[in-house]
Amino acid sequence: MTDLPSLRLRPKADAQRIRHGHPWAYLDDVVADRRSRALAPGSLAVLEDAERSPLGLAAVNMGSRIAARMLDRDPAAIIDARWIETRLRVAAQLRDRLYDAPFYRLIHAEADGLPGVVIDRFGDIAVLQPNAAWADLRADDFATALQALGLRHVLLNASGRARTSEGLDDASRWLAGGVDAPVEVPMNGAIYLADLTGGQKTGLFYDQRPNHAFVARLAEGARVLDVFSHVGGFALAALAAGATEATAIDGSAPALDLALGGARAMGRSLITRKGDAFAQMAALAEDGETYDLVVADPPAFAPAKPALTAGLRAYERVAKLAAPLVAPGGTLTLCSCSHAAELTKFRAACIRGIGRAGRQAQLIRTGFAGPDHPVHPQLAESGYLKALTFRLLP
Repeated sequence: MTDLPSLRLRPKADAQRIRHGHPWAYLDDVVADRRSRALAPGSLAVLEDAERSPLGLAAVNMGSRIAARMLDRDPAAIIDARWIETRLRVAAQLRDRLYDAPFYRLIHAEADGLPGVVIDRFGDIAVLQPNAAWADLRADDFATALQALGLRHVLLNASGRARTSEGLDDASRWLAGGVDAPVEVPMNGAIYLADLTGGQKTGLFYDQRPNHAFVARLAEGARVLDVFSHVGGFALAALAAGATEATAIDGSAPALDLALGGARAMGRSLITRKGDAFAQMAALAEDGETYDLVVADPPAFAPAKPALTAGLRAYERVAKLAAPLVAPGGTLTLCSCSHAAELTKFRAACIRGIGRAGRQAQLIRTGFAGPDHPVHPQLAESGYLKALTFRLLP
């Protein structure tokens, strides 16, 4: 038996969904009485169905839209550094079979059994994003568990957008060790520089690895344009594969500096253009510039359903501005990291934009995140990334 408090589902809630693996119970699903509302954010409770039959051990935050996150089907489980280490080792076993170097997403939240937690690995450095209250409270246990796996440096990155809804602060800090300089990351034959403390997200976007690789297969002898390039994701992969020229566009000067540093580390040159991506694409079109490969990987224009309509219009506009920059027979890769813009709607927006630009296209590939970003089968949000590659006909 456990001495933990219980949290009960309302009779209308779908307990079978949770029994079959769904990792969340929403606030509207649970009995929100004085006792349950007194539970501190991040505390643990036994989640029960309406008949008080236990469903498992959950982390509770009654101040969040997600009131309960399932941690373990065993209601008597002990959530400590050893329990976390077991989950980390299971996740690491998969990644170490997939990749020949320890640079990858180690934990992809619910899909790896650690709800609300993202961990990216950079050699012996881990960047931990505890985006749920239970994990933030146990950050030191995560650091202990990561060190048990041989990682020397652990950074708590508090920039995750979801932390606000969990009532968490935005104070990042080193939990173990510490590094000052950008980290070199080998990927797809290229070298990237990741700023772990000052860059976007955890410093690098590992999710695009297979999409970088596909674009790189088309890059030998090509002229390449990488729009919303961040630290040069597609541009550097293309240069490593033999592109004759690559241009990176981004609004962040620090990100472009890191892209240039990666190119130098590879012994290649990179052209950069700092500024608003929409304005830069329009200017290149006015100048009559065309490229064999054009990639646009914008930030999430539709991070949630209320932004979906405006987000789809923005994706359509990206496609409309990018299509004229593609040389006849060249390729256009358009990406979305908005989970609210599901694949069918995103693809339709891209096709409309290409058509409005007066171009005809073949869709030659639909890409997603790499296998270090597994998808939870019952949580569509975990499969957020889409990458469409079109060949624009002569």
